[in-house]
Amino acid sequence: MKSLTATAFAALASFSAAQNSTNSNTSINGTFSTSGPHNVRFDTGTYGPPVEEYHYYYDQWPIGLAASRTGRVFACYTRGTYAYTLGEIINQTAEAAYPSMELNTPEGGLYTTTNGIQFGSNNQTAFISVQALYITPDDTLWVLDTGRPTIDESQAPSMPYAAPGGPKLVSINLSNNSIARTYTFPANVHYPDSYMNDLRFDMRPNVTESGGGIAYIVDSSNEGRTGFIMVDLATGESWRQLTQHPSTLRTYADVPSYNGIPFYLRQKGSPLGFQQEGLDGAELSLYGDVMYYSPLTSDYLYSIETQYLQANPNNDTLSAKRAFDNVKNLGERGGNANGFSSDSLGNVYMLMPTNNAIYIYNDTTLQAEPYVRDPRIIWPDSANVGFDGYIYFNINQLPYQPDWNDGVDGRQYPGLILRSKLPDGAGKNMILGASTNGTA
Repeated sequence: MKSLTATAFAALASFSAAQNSTNSNTSINGTFSTSGPHNVRFDTGTYGPPVEEYHYYYDQWPIGLAASRTGRVFACYTRGTYAYTLGEIINQTAEAAYPSMELNTPEGGLYTTTNGIQFGSNNQTAFISVQALYITPDDTLWVLDTGRPTIDESQAPSMPYAAPGGPKLVSINLSNNSIARTYTFPANVHYPDSYMNDLRFDMRPNVTESGGGIAYIVDSSNEGRTGFIMVDLATGESWRQLTQHPSTLRTYADVPSYNGIPFYLRQKGSPLGFQQEGLDGAELSLYGDVMYYSPLTSDYLYSIETQYLQANPNNDTLSAKRAFDNVKNLGERGGNANGFSSDSLGNVYMLMPTNNAIYIYNDTTLQAEPYVRDPRIIWPDSANVGFDGYIYFNINQLPYQPDWNDGVDGRQYPGLILRSKLPDGAGKNMILGASTNGTA
């Protein structure tokens, strides 16, 4: 064994002292503390700013959430047997169907069967199975409906294929709670096995020729045709990029650990498997020029300049090749990550279910850095930076759901909305919602 130099020894001593610090809020090493007569080091399970319990779910397990400028909070629930798929928080322990139960009830049911094959409803006016929500700085609520509910008639859950019209992006005017516009997708953009998972927006008029802004939608298809879907919000035209690019595909035979337990996919009626989901988390840089993203089943973070996503292959036959050629691998970030969010300082928050934590990708240091960790963070499923200087995130105990555990539901109510104060006075990124005169 080589001897340590004086400099190396001093550095090691400094690191050891930091590891034994009782301050659990200021550094990555502050996760550790000491206790007992021998000062035995142990993991406190926490670091970062205080985590507040904002809302408790007792009826339905949440997926997405969004907080409005006026303090209204909305949640969505992927549809199975749930009464509604889009709700509004009405008090600390309850939600109600939003905008109404009628708009959460597709005429003819959630799915149909044709020649023995199940297809989700093609209803364009009611919500079928909402996966994600987003509120732009103009206080518009955007609702992403996959059109693919979960069917559990034989105790072996299945998901019907999407039928044109059912998968949709809907904007709701929160001032009068009315639907402003609905966007649907052609068959060469949204496939029957697509699964729209999350969405981001750049509302600046110079982003598209039409001047109406652009939506970026994640297609996380478990069947494997992953990629990005873009929508010109003025014209309604949509297109795809990075379809089945390696950076969007699930990692082969990934075995993450949740709450210290190695995870294998155990679906009732199926052989032992692995988590199927590819492209999941996605977030724009502060000025919208870069998209950060990753599969759920990967420790790697990727990026691409948004100019390559904005290029419509209907107008440029080389755009798909350019997009494939310009993906950047930013390296490992310390674990699998689920949803992303960002703030007015350009911090990109990555929800880390494998670590009961939220990390920040810092594009200055080019590193993943700790933000907050807490034992209550049992699968952070989505996050939203509010207008009030907090980041809100849903906790739904997803690793214990029956579909991943041989039909046994190990979740325990309540689910949670947790929130933490953003660092350094950060708030919601208003730049990407700027209008022509530069105001949000």
